[in-house]
Amino acid sequence: MATDPTEQLVRLFAEESRVRAFAAVALGAGSAEQVAKAAGLPAKETAVALLRLREHGVVTAGDDGELGVAYSLFKEYTRTAARREQHAAAAEGPASGEQRAADLVLRTFVRDGRLVRLPARWTRKKLVLRHIAEQTFEPGVEYPERTVNEKLRAWCEDSDDIDHVTLRRYLVDLHHLRRSEGIYRRPAEGAGEADIA
Repeated sequence: MATDPTEQLVRLFAEESRVRAFAAVALGAGSAEQVAKAAGLPAKETAVALLRLREHGVVTAGDDGELGVAYSLFKEYTRTAARREQHAAAAEGPASGEQRAADLVLRTFVRDGRLVRLPARWTRKKLVLRHIAEQTFEPGVEYPERTVNEKLRAWCEDSDDIDHVTLRRYLVDLHHLRRSEGIYRRPAEGAGEADIA
């Protein structure tokens, strides 16, 4: 089984002397002596690092012996990785693609159980609000307003643009919470979904 090029690069650059030698070449050092000087490495260490870099094809030498970075190799690795991701996404199907998109939205706006901010786009906002409701309130359980406020205040600790009262209002407006005489209840899954169009 062929080794993943990304994995090969990670292994290659796990050695500090190789990173320093590569950086020197990328910054214009064209000979082993120039690389040693720019990278601050002994000549022998430089020679070994350059040998490994050339074996992996990330550093090349022209006809005149001038060292250079094989940028085309990195571009090919990028194209290969992009094709691999496209094939994986196609194999997983649209449902998992939608799930990945939802996960990305949640990772962007919710961190460590805290709301960073509410998204401006309404579809994303609804997704984040549904997540907060599902993570905070059990379906069918009755919560007094004081408890609802405490739970929602915890979500808003790191947010500059929303407070617990606004968050509570959104959850009620979207039917994630039902309010009656100061008591709040999250409806069972599917209940009230038609009201949210």
